[in-house]
Amino acid sequence: MLPFNGWENFYIIIGSSAGALIGLQFVVLTLVAQMPFSGDAQANSAFATPSVIHFCVVLLLSAIISIPWTGITFVTILWGLIGLSGLIYIFITVKRMRKQTIYKPVFEDWLFHVLFPLLAYAMILTSSIMAQSNPHRSLYLVGASSLVLLFVGIHNAWDTTTYYIFILKQREKKKEKEKIS
Repeated sequence: MLPFNGWENFYIIIGSSAGALIGLQFVVLTLVAQMPFSGDAQANSAFATPSVIHFCVVLLLSAIISIPWTGITFVTILWGLIGLSGLIYIFITVKRMRKQTIYKPVFEDWLFHVLFPLLAYAMILTSSIMAQSNPHRSLYLVGASSLVLLFVGIHNAWDTTTYYIFILKQREKKKEKEKIS
């Protein structure tokens, strides 16, 4: 019995959710792009793009686990690459968050855009290291990491969307009124 047995339903659920949320994020960003305001592309790459990346990682992890592997060795290599790539991407996100000028990140932003994803990717990397000696625990780490990334993506997508709609749109309306006055 392979250690992946019994995980199929879990990954079907979160993989499907991640795939649907990726599509929904593109729809929302397309609608937001049609709004008449001057946005900052740097802020988009700092705050919106990571949500899509996290959803894609969950989808990728789900696909990897769903493949009928004959062993765990290659899977652990993939997990290691995903975990390491994710950690590097978080540092890129931090750089982008600091570089953009349209929005000053608050504690919640650092928590959901940096700390939680950093923890999730570190857990994926850790699971790749411990998988040979304890494959069952490593699967729980990957599962927990997938859920963290899914919920972080949901939170951040919602946060980004509401910011565009309720904050930036209101600023643009205020600027238009000032121009008329």
